[in-house]
Amino acid sequence: MIYATEQDWRTARDKRVTFFGMSGLGKTHMARILRGAGDWFHYSIDYRIGTAYMGEHINDNLKREAMRVPFLAGLLRSDSIYIGSNITFENLDPLSTYLGQPGDPAQGGLPMPEYERRQTLHVRAEINALLDTPHFIERARDIYGYDQFVCDTGGSICEVVDPHDPADPALRALHDTTLMVWIEGTEDHVQTLVDRFSSAPKPMCYRPEFLTEQWRDYLRVSGVSADRVDPNAFARHAYAAAITERHPRYAAMAANWGISVTAAEVAAVRDAADVIALVGEALGRHRAAA
Repeated sequence: MIYATEQDWRTARDKRVTFFGMSGLGKTHMARILRGAGDWFHYSIDYRIGTAYMGEHINDNLKREAMRVPFLAGLLRSDSIYIGSNITFENLDPLSTYLGQPGDPAQGGLPMPEYERRQTLHVRAEINALLDTPHFIERARDIYGYDQFVCDTGGSICEVVDPHDPADPALRALHDTTLMVWIEGTEDHVQTLVDRFSSAPKPMCYRPEFLTEQWRDYLRVSGVSADRVDPNAFARHAYAAAITERHPRYAAMAANWGISVTAAEVAAVRDAADVIALVGEALGRHRAAA
């Protein structure tokens, strides 16, 4: 690791950390706290995906929808109007909306082949965004004068890397330039996340084999045809299974590439000093157990 001891971390001028884990456990919360301190650069993987790598796809989809409206179609053809997403750190809805969910088009779903195509685009974009981390560390220092850097990953990072491969390019890029920290949830957090997701399902990125398995399972259990699937109902079904399926992958990432903190510990942080102390204590525990 780039910090040998807790003391090395605490005294380092160029603190660099990557937070990973399920969405909703505090990755972005801690990244925002550090950014708010004024001397940290916040690199959001999802924002990078939605702007640099998926922005054109997102905007083309918006234009495709607008072209269905004759009034807007004429204005678009004559370059009289501009249509584009307004994606921000706080609002990643344009990316989520493009990724979509499979199911009945009349209920806002996508045909499975189109959904799988968008999943493939997202996986490639996420890997590229992760590989960009070293570049943004240098960019933050060179342009803005930030020595301290936090990488805020998406919840699907475990779907696009192989934690057991010591040569995995994305994990190698993160490990060699930052301290990787897993935010681990408990069974209580699992139910909280499921309940939160059930109230407002959102698109997810899944490994192809997992998606195929869940889709077949849902069709079997629900008894509906693929073109009549309620997109939100399938999303709830797949999300509950994904939490269980992702946990060992996150755990392997922490065991082979970083350290871990608990979601309960993260919930208690209030400022940048708390975050730095939390990471330092976790590093100390890791070294003591080694």
